[in-house]
Amino acid sequence: MSQPVLLRASVLFAVALLVSACATQPRGADVEGVEGRVDILPEAGVDTEERRRARIRMELAAGHYRQRNYQTALSELRTALEIDPSYASAYGMLGLIYMDLGDNIRAESSFKRALELAPGNSDLNNNYGWFLCQTGRERESVARFERAASDPLYPVPAKALHNAGVCLRKIGDENGAEQYLQRAFRLDPLNPVAMYNLGEIYLDRQDFDRARFYAQRLVKNHDPAPQTLWLALRVERALQNREGVLSLGTQLRRRFPTSREADLLRQGKFDD
Repeated sequence: MSQPVLLRASVLFAVALLVSACATQPRGADVEGVEGRVDILPEAGVDTEERRRARIRMELAAGHYRQRNYQTALSELRTALEIDPSYASAYGMLGLIYMDLGDNIRAESSFKRALELAPGNSDLNNNYGWFLCQTGRERESVARFERAASDPLYPVPAKALHNAGVCLRKIGDENGAEQYLQRAFRLDPLNPVAMYNLGEIYLDRQDFDRARFYAQRLVKNHDPAPQTLWLALRVERALQNREGVLSLGTQLRRRFPTSREADLLRQGKFDD
């Protein structure tokens, strides 16, 4: 069985697909991810002088975070929280930074403090869910994604749903993953993470027509990536479409000659 797409919160991916920003990025820390650029939602009903000053510090921190200047970002966030200790989004951003740094104890503490202050914040629930998924608590993460997706004001519910699907694939729950990925696809029919994972699920099940639907839609609607071309090629090979295999293989070798997928093609390892 092929492995699910594992996504990290802070990794840039040039073709905006498989190594995506599945955690919602903080204001100013724009990352080219699956859904493009997404900000942490402002906390409703809070607009004090302290909050405005703290927000300026957080925006400065976000700029440093975007450049991976973590220590400077942390310093700005500490200042923001000295000004306004109740600023949940600042704690949420601390969680993302500590997660990137591999400091899971501080990351979890920061996320939990953020959610104590703003338990209904969908971005915080999504990001904490992704942290749980990456630290071996995939089942626990699903409730956080559900909470984020159920918020009628959350602008990207499909993100939370496809995150749940990816996390369930990670632990081998293909049926559960399929349900979440289908929900994400229904909300966002151009969602590349949902399409890719659904294509892989149906290819693994030998449901080749359904696999082709998602693979072809993915290739048609998004800039090609080695992973997506490889998925489409394997589907066409399973359907014994030699012309399709040749066309996709040519694209893969020409566009991504040094990719892992091009190497697998040269070796004829279609099941890896």
